Amino acid sequence: MADLVVFTPHRNAYIQTNLTLAAIAMAGAMIVLWLIGNPYVWTGAPAGLAAIGFRAWYLASEELTNTWEMSDTTLTGPGPRTVALNQIEAVNTMGSFVQVVTKSGDKHLIKYQADPAATKAAIERAMG
Repeated sequence: MADLVVFTPHRNAYIQTNLTLAAIAMAGAMIVLWLIGNPYVWTGAPAGLAAIGFRAWYLASEELTNTWEMSDTTLTGPGPRTVALNQIEAVNTMGSFVQVVTKSGDKHLIKYQADPAATKAAIERAMG
């Protein structure tokens, strides 16, 4: 049996992902206020930042402890989620996330990876 490979979330990837989300939320809130004719469009920026900042702070203790483990036959994640390696159809990267798609269509996210390409490569190597 091969050694267990552990995919842990990376704090810097978590922060960078949430900063990107905050920028999108800030712009989105300002656009919505502009479209509805609100004269205080600028208030969308701090509102978007506050919303994502609070969300990131609140979820950090949970998100940064969600690890995935890969044996020679199985990928096991939080919840617990279990995926047989021979049932994986595709492995995709999306920002700091790695998406695992099974042959039955189930989708799982390995979140906040420091090097999503390396995580993807490790899973694909294990798949054979």
